[in-house]
Amino acid sequence: MSQNVAELLSRLEKRLDRSAIVSADEAGPRYREDPDGKTGALPEFVLRPRRTGEVSDILRLCNEARQRLVVQGGRTGLAGAARIQPGEAVLSVERMTAIEPPDREAATIVAEAGAPLQMVQDAADTAGLLFGVDIGARGTATVGGNVATNAGGVRVLRYGMYRAQVLGLEAVLADGSILTSLKGLPKDNSGYDLNQLFIGSEGTLGVVTRACLRLHPKPATEVNAFCALASLDAAIALLGLLRQRLGPLLSAYEVNFAPLYGAMVAGMDAPAPLPVGSPVYVLAEIQGSEPDRDGERFADVLMQAVEDGVIDDVVVSQSPREFRALWAVREDANRFLFSIKGLVGVDVSIPLARMGTFLRETEAAVQAVDRNADIYVFGHLGDGNLHYQVRTVDSAAAYDIVYRSVAAAGGGVSADAM
Repeated sequence: MSQNVAELLSRLEKRLDRSAIVSADEAGPRYREDPDGKTGALPEFVLRPRRTGEVSDILRLCNEARQRLVVQGGRTGLAGAARIQPGEAVLSVERMTAIEPPDREAATIVAEAGAPLQMVQDAADTAGLLFGVDIGARGTATVGGNVATNAGGVRVLRYGMYRAQVLGLEAVLADGSILTSLKGLPKDNSGYDLNQLFIGSEGTLGVVTRACLRLHPKPATEVNAFCALASLDAAIALLGLLRQRLGPLLSAYEVNFAPLYGAMVAGMDAPAPLPVGSPVYVLAEIQGSEPDRDGERFADVLMQAVEDGVIDDVVVSQSPREFRALWAVREDANRFLFSIKGLVGVDVSIPLARMGTFLRETEAAVQAVDRNADIYVFGHLGDGNLHYQVRTVDSAAAYDIVYRSVAAAGGGVSADAM
């Protein structure tokens, strides 16, 4: 330990309780990295504040000592943001997990940065409300990380990105200054909206410590359907049909392409919802307020799509158990891919009109470099977001090819907390 680090820790010990400071030896590998498969360095130390005031003290003292900090939440991201470089220390919000009771009338909830997404969802559900963001890592990903990455997940189609859920933030700047805007007002034109600067900033502007979040009416109806289709064009046509006929009832529209679905089915414990063999599979979901009508409307549109040749085969959930089982197929994609070492993973957004060209040209370019490369693609087709994964002997070339293809298609990077 250097003299500068020792002096800084001595100053921090006067501000924090003993359990808030974890030495490098005690930290072990837990805080070194996120799940992207790349090993980080051991941190100089780990700081685990409980309150916003302690975050302020930490940032002020570390700033004065020129000590670099990496802010960590649930460490579920796949872009390397939580990975430690030599000489860096960790500020973890894992002990800042308080959630205030939801305000039913205003339909809002205030949560600390370390609260897992699922805690927010459960608190909203208990109050008869719903939080609009859902991601596979809901049990671990935190509010602060979701804000910092502008997380989206599976229901962006209905509720929007995390940016649309935030009505106010509390954040701490590098000099320890605390900015607070937790009024939770849907309309507030009293000045610049600093909240929007922090959302998606990846912790570069400051540390988010609390957020006031928008809640929504809890749906009385939840039905999903798993569809087999002959092409991406058919999947896009079905999306347009569902939007036109069902409007805001449509809450999710997920895509899974054949190579990935086939590999997943081979390792499934439970029976697959539909046979392997179709090029494209889609999971569509509706959420509504009229149980007597919503499911029937959904089924009518799906049957019309079958008759018109848009859908080759479809299974519709008939119970909560079947609803959860179909969603489990979607989430099995993450579990399957996490089991593969050395994947090149890129999270991108592509205009729907150019997605087919993007997929064809990218696959051809990757296989021109490595003809044995495996390509797995799935994602949120409803908002144009694809998770593009490549298993190859030439990772550098694969990254270069994918990013160049994204640029050529007029797309962008959309990586967020999973």
